[in-house]
Order: sequence, then C-alpha cells, then structure tokens
Amino acid sequence: MDQIKGLLMMFTAGTDTSAITMEMGMTQLIKNPWALNKVQEEVRRVVGDKGMVEESDLQYLPYLKQVIKETLRLHPPGPLLPARENMIGAKVNGYDIPAKTMIYVDVYSIGRDSKYWENPEVFWPERFENSSINFKGSNLELIPFGAGRRICPGVALAMANVELAFANILYRFNWRLPDGMTKEDVDLRTKPGITTPKLIPLVLVATPGFTK
Repeated sequence: MDQIKGLLMMFTAGTDTSAITMEMGMTQLIKNPWALNKVQEEVRRVVGDKGMVEESDLQYLPYLKQVIKETLRLHPPGPLLPARENMIGAKVNGYDIPAKTMIYVDVYSIGRDSKYWENPEVFWPERFENSSINFKGSNLELIPFGAGRRICPGVALAMANVELAFANILYRFNWRLPDGMTKEDVDLRTKPGITTPKLIPLVLVATPGFTK
C-alpha cells in the first residue's frame, strides 16, 4: 500500500506541476513574441521533417530548456514549499529559530529577488545561457521543487513531460492570440493555493506549423 501511495503522489505531483508550467510558459511566450519565434526556430531546425520531437532531440534544445527555467523562476507551480518543522533550534543570518518552528520557504520571492537576479521581473531566458544553474536543488536561488531529501518526488516526471510536450506543441503548431486581443490583454494573475494555476485560463489559436 505504501508503494501505491508513493506512485500516486509522484504522478499527481508531476501532472499538476507540468500543466501549470506549460500554461505559464506559453503565456510568457505569447507576451514575448521574440522568444516564441526563437524557441520555435530552434525546435524546428533540430527536429527537421521527422514529424515529432523525440526524447533524444531534447539534448539539442538548449533554448527550450532556458525558457522552461525562466518560467519556473517567475512562476513556480507552488509559490511556497510544503511546510517544515525544525527539530532543533538554530541561528540563521542573525535570527533565532526555536525548535519546532513551522517554516515555509517562499520560492516565488526568491525567484524575483534582485540580490540573485538581474531585472528579476523581466522574462529573459537568455539569463541561463552558459549558466550551470538548475532547478534540481543544487542552486538555492532556483528551487521551485525544493531541495535536499524533501525535494518534490514528481520533479523528474514533471520535467520529462514538460520538455517533450512543450517541444512538440511548439514544433507542430503556430500560436497566436484570438482576434481583437493583444499581448497586453494577457493576464498573468494566478489562483491562490498549494499550486497556482492561472486565474484566467490562457486561450490561443493554433494553426498547423508543420505537416508531413
């Protein structure tokens, strides 16, 4: 039974975070057409006329990975990591943290902190070019899924889903806003909760971008 619970938790975590990351990623791309054009050009150049992005192609899509990192920096699927309770008292940066204190990590604010990021409110995937920063817990300025032993169990599944699905929808389709709508009309607000999907769902018009 414990194994079944673990599998259910992994699939639930991976699915929810995948959906939010892809929607917020597409939202930022449609608001920043230069980035959309750049990532689509990369995907279509690498994949060519194969008709579908395969897992083996992902290693050759660095800008796609930069777009996903930047999306996770600005829009972590959960703005607060799950609460933790410290077992013993500690002093951190001059603050006394008594034992059994409930602790929340605000990853949303960390991702927008000017101490760690240049122009933190700007969507700019190029900030990760030639950068070793990852979101797997090695770099504490980017921890949308946590770090250490308690890192999100669904992170590997979520990112495998996001990279492959994201690459394929960018490869197969061209995307635009509905008639009469501009990029300034696209809302970035999210719903409150443990995870934070968009308050107003993203609506786009898809047309075939590649046909075989």
